Amino acid sequence: MEAVDVHIHGFSGLDTKDSIPDNILKIAKKLFEKGIKGFIPTVYPRSISHMREDMDSIKKAMIIQKKQGIHGQAEIMGIHLEGPFLNSERCGSLDKRAFLIPKEKNFKNLIEGFEDVIKLITIAPELDGALKIIEKAAEIGITVSMGHSDATFEDAEAGFNAGARGITHIFNAMRPIHHREPGIAGFGLLNPHVYIEVIADLYHINIKIIEMIFKIKNPERIIIVSDAVKDTGLILPVTDSKGRLIGGSTTVIESAKNLFNAGIDSDLVIKCISNNPRNYIAC
Repeated sequence: MEAVDVHIHGFSGLDTKDSIPDNILKIAKKLFEKGIKGFIPTVYPRSISHMREDMDSIKKAMIIQKKQGIHGQAEIMGIHLEGPFLNSERCGSLDKRAFLIPKEKNFKNLIEGFEDVIKLITIAPELDGALKIIEKAAEIGITVSMGHSDATFEDAEAGFNAGARGITHIFNAMRPIHHREPGIAGFGLLNPHVYIEVIADLYHINIKIIEMIFKIKNPERIIIVSDAVKDTGLILPVTDSKGRLIGGSTTVIESAKNLFNAGIDSDLVIKCISNNPRNYIAC
């Protein structure tokens, strides 16, 4: 099983916010020890200059890996930008003070020089100017995911039509399903072509909702992610002082075991941490 994680900020005391290439390589080693073969380090929304520092450290780590070869490490497969073009109304545990208006100038300043390594970007499609940024990102080969969003079903559909191909951690930090407005979560479930991330640590989503996802959603479009952070692997669950979830509590392999134990088809689950995420970042 070639397990990969396309949404992970950190692990076991290390974090992408450290902006240290060696720490990214240490994360790669720790994940390999847990059975993960590849991952996409996810950059938090911060100032553009700080996000670029974080991206630079990841890119340098990728270069080191390529020169030295991947021995005892998970492959660093690229960069996921979670923001900064997100909706402050659905910030979750992210710092909404760092969120930016999706203007082309901001987008250019953010990605310039990193176009070759950015694989994913999460954007809230309902924001003014977001559809244009989604189009621009898709044009240069960056897979766009919609998340941290208050999007209606119609907004999400517009984002998909503009080029977005995924939904970031469905049900978390987004407009919930309502019987008069299915919202972005409803769009993610019902559109057979859009990919959806699922945090399956059993803290972020109730197991019955996960069972519902597998009954409704095209299984080839489900991706299990960890959304792991610096404290993942050290405390359980990963919460702040107020008890608010601030990151995923398990690796994708541990999450898969949760779903095996719940009786969800193991062949489908394995695809959700291997083939499906690889197909997603290639689309």
